[in-house]
Amino acid sequence: MKRPLKILLRGLIGLALLAGVIGLANPAQLIGQLRHAHPGWLLAGLAAAITSNVVSAWRWRALAGWLGAPARFADTGRWYFQAVGLNALLPGAVVGGDVYRAVMLGRAGNNALAASWSVALDRVSGLWMLCAISGLGAAACAPVLAPMLARVWPLPPGALAGLCIAVTAIWLLLPWGLLTLLRRGNSYDLPRWLKPLAQAARQPGFGVQLAVQMLASTLVQALAALALAAGGLALNVHLPVMAWAFAATPVFLMATLPVSVGGWGTREAAAAAALAPFGVPVAVAVGVGLLYGVFTLAQGALGALAFGLPRQGKQGLRRMSSDLSR
Repeated sequence: MKRPLKILLRGLIGLALLAGVIGLANPAQLIGQLRHAHPGWLLAGLAAAITSNVVSAWRWRALAGWLGAPARFADTGRWYFQAVGLNALLPGAVVGGDVYRAVMLGRAGNNALAASWSVALDRVSGLWMLCAISGLGAAACAPVLAPMLARVWPLPPGALAGLCIAVTAIWLLLPWGLLTLLRRGNSYDLPRWLKPLAQAARQPGFGVQLAVQMLASTLVQALAALALAAGGLALNVHLPVMAWAFAATPVFLMATLPVSVGGWGTREAAAAAALAPFGVPVAVAVGVGLLYGVFTLAQGALGALAFGLPRQGKQGLRRMSSDLSR
């Protein structure tokens, strides 16, 4: 199937899914909820979402420098927010924006493989802490979640909470174990694409860099969950903090699936499913997902205005577009 047709198909699937979710949520009720959204909480949610991505851009810069692909924060910040705009507007979820970041970092005079690794590990770092925070949220919400799982997997709330904590602990230790194996392995036996990561893992600041990534990713995901919660508060949804921590993972992960444009449709469906155990009506939950999508869309627009177009000009844009289409 030709690429333009794939893009069109993804866009249509996303729109159909979004229309189906909105139809299920009762459009009149959904519109009524959005019309009465509290402006103060909307501004707070947007501020939290923007701050989350500012910290993300700083985290990526630190990671890229560790991998041997240094760049100024002004540049990584501009590229990051432009990538947010691409992710919000183009089919393919986060793929287009991540490719864009890798291309721009490579064109700044850095090794292309190191630039690509920095983007891939930046994405993995965020996913790592997102799942860990959600695991702790699930443990805290075990009394609510256990009855929902009873038909599939009958487990007492205490046992479910313990299981969630144990899995989260193993999950947090996993990157340390994998990178330690790379440090101790023989570089000559590794494939070429793994060597930049192995070289970085052998640097003296290995433990410090992992700690930096862990703390930065925790802050990033906490701010993103705060933005989601602010969208809920704007619609008068009052839930415990750990309930939002649990709901963040399915909402954010579903938005990254490459079956829609900018996560529209998948994100709202995930919000309805993740918030249902806490008694949130479908129309309100879908509204929360829509508001988070608006926060992302606004950041893309703000990024374009604040940071401008890439410095290479029209010729650079044509080359970048060619790279993204491959």
